[in-house]
Amino acid sequence: MTIERIIIQTRGPGLYEFTDEAQALLSAHGSGEGVMTVFVRHTSCSLLIQENADPSVRQDLQAFFRRLVPPSSDPTMDYIRHRDEGPDDMPAHIKAALLPVSLSIPHHGGRLLLGTWQGLYLFEHRDHPHRREILLHF
Repeated sequence: MTIERIIIQTRGPGLYEFTDEAQALLSAHGSGEGVMTVFVRHTSCSLLIQENADPSVRQDLQAFFRRLVPPSSDPTMDYIRHRDEGPDDMPAHIKAALLPVSLSIPHHGGRLLLGTWQGLYLFEHRDHPHRREILLHF
């Protein structure tokens, strides 16, 4: 068993693909088979397996989650108490509670067994840049 790290420097909200980095780390450790576990070590971002061909999919996902969980400055969010780090703070935690923070991906022969249009993404929910750490266990 091996644990590797990927660091993603975000620039604000959005989906940041890291499929190639994960594949390279897996390939460097041999050609066996099993399951790679991916885990993000933060409470205000999440992980997704999502389409990586059409950028409008990522744009639509961001728009949907902005509407689903608006900033705490929005009048519909006046019940929010946790506002320590600004109006995006608690909404980011809510989004991370709704979406996965870990993924399991089968691999065989040193290759991730993702579908043709599937990619691995960090989904950043905060407005400001952050340094995000993702652990890979295989």
